[in-house]
Amino acid sequence: MGTVVNESNRQNQIDKSKRKWIYAKKPSGQFFNYRQVVGYGLLLFFFLGPILKINGNPFLMFNIIERKFSIFGNIFYPQDFHIFLFGMLIVLVCIVLFTAVYGRVWCGWTCPQTIFMELIFRRIEYLIEGDWTQQKKLNEGPDTDVKAWKKFLKHTIFLMISFIISNLFLAYIIGVDALYKIVTDPVENHIVGFLSIIVFTLVFYFVFAFVREIVCTRICPYGRLQGVLLDDNSVTVAYNVKRGEPRGKIRKDSSEEKGDCIDCNLCVNVCPTGIDIRKGPQLECVSCTACIDACDAVMDKIDKPRRLIGFYTLAEAEGTETEDAGKKKNTRAVIYTGILVVLMGIFGFMIFSRSDVDGRLLRAKGSTYQKRDDGTVTNLYTLEVINKTSKDLDFDLVSATEGVKIQVVNPISHLNREGSAKLSLFLIADQQSIKQYKTDVKVDIKVGDKVLETMETTFIAPPAKK
Repeated sequence: MGTVVNESNRQNQIDKSKRKWIYAKKPSGQFFNYRQVVGYGLLLFFFLGPILKINGNPFLMFNIIERKFSIFGNIFYPQDFHIFLFGMLIVLVCIVLFTAVYGRVWCGWTCPQTIFMELIFRRIEYLIEGDWTQQKKLNEGPDTDVKAWKKFLKHTIFLMISFIISNLFLAYIIGVDALYKIVTDPVENHIVGFLSIIVFTLVFYFVFAFVREIVCTRICPYGRLQGVLLDDNSVTVAYNVKRGEPRGKIRKDSSEEKGDCIDCNLCVNVCPTGIDIRKGPQLECVSCTACIDACDAVMDKIDKPRRLIGFYTLAEAEGTETEDAGKKKNTRAVIYTGILVVLMGIFGFMIFSRSDVDGRLLRAKGSTYQKRDDGTVTNLYTLEVINKTSKDLDFDLVSATEGVKIQVVNPISHLNREGSAKLSLFLIADQQSIKQYKTDVKVDIKVGDKVLETMETTFIAPPAKK
C-alpha cells in the first residue's frame, strides 16, 4: 500500500528548511552600552595581541606549525606541554562551570563571532542600508541604481574588513614578522602564505556576510553543549512568565486583567538570532541582552517596573523558585567562581615562574659505565639545552652532587635567543665513594650566579668492594 503524505505537514517542513533572513532592529540601551565597552575593548585586545611585543616576543602567538607559542611575551615549546595541558583543562572547566552558573553570556558578550558581527559588520549595514525595516524594504524592493550602489559599497567594505581580520588571524599563527615578509616580499616567495590570506578572507567574508547567526544556532558546538549544562539554577536571559502573562495590548476601556507584556514584539525584532524569548529557554538565545534593553524601554513608557525580561534563573522566570533553591544558587555561584579564580591563579603562576632555560639530560643510548685507570668511573650522557628567552645567554654546567664531576666532550656555553644546543658529557665519580649500583645525581645550568634549571639523572657504577 502507498504512503499517505499530509500536504500541510510537507509544506511546513519545506518552510522550516528555508533560510529566513534575520533583520535585527538596531539595539540600544543600558546593556548594549556595557556590551559595546566590553566588545570594543576585546577588539582592541585582538588587534594588538600579535602586534605588541614584550622583550622582543609577541604578546600572543600560537604557532602550531613550528610548535612555538607566546603567551604574554613568554615563549613556550613542546617541553612546556604540561602548562599547555593545564591551560586546556582550565578552558574546559571554565566552559562547564561558567555555563552552569551564568548561562550563555560568553556567546553574547565575548565570542569573536558575536563581537565582529554585531559591533562591526551589522553596524556598517545599519550605516549604509538603514535600520531593519529599511533593510527589508531595500532587499524586497526593485533593482535600482541606489540599491546596487549600496550593496556594492557594503560588500566591498565587508571584504576589506575580512582581509584585515584574515591577516591578523594569520599573525596569531605565524607571527607578525613572518606576516610582514609575506606582504612585502615577492608573491612567488610566499605562495602558501598568500593563498592562506585569500582563503581566510573569503571564509570570514562568507561567514559575516551570509552565514551570520547560523554559526551560533547550528554550527557552534558550544550552543549544543549548553543544553546539557543548564539547569533550573542557571542564570540566563529569560522572560518573567508569572509577571508578563496574560499578554495583550493596553486598552483604556477594557476591564480584563492582563500581565505587563503588551505584545509589542520589540524583543523579537531586536533579536540577532530571530527568536521569541517569551517562548521559554531556547538554544538559539546567545544572551546578548538586546531584548532586555528593548523591553525596559517599553516598560519605562508604560510606567511599569523594568526587567520583565532580565537575568533570571529558569526557576525564577517560571515563578517556581524556592528560598532554599535561591540559597543553593548563590552558594554554587560563589564556589564555582572561586574554583575558576584558583585555577587561573595557578595557571598564571606556572607561566611567570617558568624557567628561562630548559634542559634534557639523558644517558647515551647503548652506553654503559667505564672504569678509568685513576680509579674513577664515568657515564656518558647527552644534553639538550633550550633558551626560552628573547636574549642571548652564556651558561655553565655545574655538578650539584658532591663527589661527581663534569667533563664536556663538545664544550658549548652560548645560547642564541630562542636557540638550542646539544652537548655530550661525562659524569665522573670516584668508585670508592659509590655505595650502590644506581645513584641519583643532579646537574645545574647556571647563568652567572643564578641556577636556572636543575636536571636529575641516574649514575650507574658497581659499588666499591669492602
